[in-house]
Amino acid sequence: MGWLYVGLAAITELVGVYGLSKFSKERTFTNWLLYYGGLAGSFVFLYVSFQYLLVSVSYTVFIGIGTAGAVILNMVVFGESKNIFRIISLCIIIVGVMGLKALS
Repeated sequence: MGWLYVGLAAITELVGVYGLSKFSKERTFTNWLLYYGGLAGSFVFLYVSFQYLLVSVSYTVFIGIGTAGAVILNMVVFGESKNIFRIISLCIIIVGVMGLKALS
């Protein structure tokens, strides 16, 4: 159950990242709600996940998924550079997070 909450926290964090990008370009209530609602939701789900998982593991996986997801989101949706070194770095983050989960 804890991993479900970590996954929901990561998804809502990506909603917040998307909202931040939109809000920085156009300050509408919808974009504000995406930004702040997404980030608030991510912290709520992350906090609930602490009831089921170790804080160190839960938080690390959340940060890893959020970082990787934000990079992918920015590459796909907002046209950021898809340079090979960014992709290799992204893969290293993913492997590190998987290693932490596997060893927890």
